[in-house]
Amino acid sequence: MSEIQTLIEKIRVEAERETFPIDIPIYEAAGKIPTEPVLYAGNLDSKVCFFGRDLGRDEVAQGQPLIGSAGTMVRKGFYRGMYHQEPSSPEDLQSICDRALLTNTVPYKPPGNKAYSVKVKERFRPFIEQLLVIHWGGNQIVTLGTEAFKWFTPYGLKEEMEEFWKRSDRYEAQLPITLQAVDSQGNKHQRQVSLLPLPHPSPLNKRYYAKFPQMLQQRINEFEF
Repeated sequence: MSEIQTLIEKIRVEAERETFPIDIPIYEAAGKIPTEPVLYAGNLDSKVCFFGRDLGRDEVAQGQPLIGSAGTMVRKGFYRGMYHQEPSSPEDLQSICDRALLTNTVPYKPPGNKAYSVKVKERFRPFIEQLLVIHWGGNQIVTLGTEAFKWFTPYGLKEEMEEFWKRSDRYEAQLPITLQAVDSQGNKHQRQVSLLPLPHPSPLNKRYYAKFPQMLQQRINEFEF
């Protein structure tokens, strides 16, 4: 078993250790095991990570993050930015996994469309830390929405994180932080990364939904490949 598969197995064991809210009917409808995590999709050697809140119905069914309506908008924009043409097939949209890592704050789907509690996020935080610090090789993280950005609060000074989020230009600015993780032997690791926040590309986000493709394009122009 590879190291990343070992991490996924540890998440499953943790999920089975004690119950927490999972949208069981969605997993059953998709023929999926509810405690089987959907940790990531994409390339662990990529420089860029798209970091969302949690899984939706489509993500459970497809077994990968950011593949529903919001994720499709991200994938289309990334493809457009990389290849300067419109994607014309599902294979085109899937090809962004060659150039990016896709993951979430929690590798499960909560009931309904409500974010997981702080308690659940903290329970699974060590595993996400290991993914980002030990297994991924990149240094640029595009956070999608408030919940995704605020997941990173522990890695910076609280006052600085809060001040950054209040800035009117937060969706154009970058924030350097130092991620930390502990491996299975108790060794500490860290990685310097830059956060590149964007709003969540949901139709419910009326303030930014129409602007999102242009905002994403601006972020893509900042990427270091």
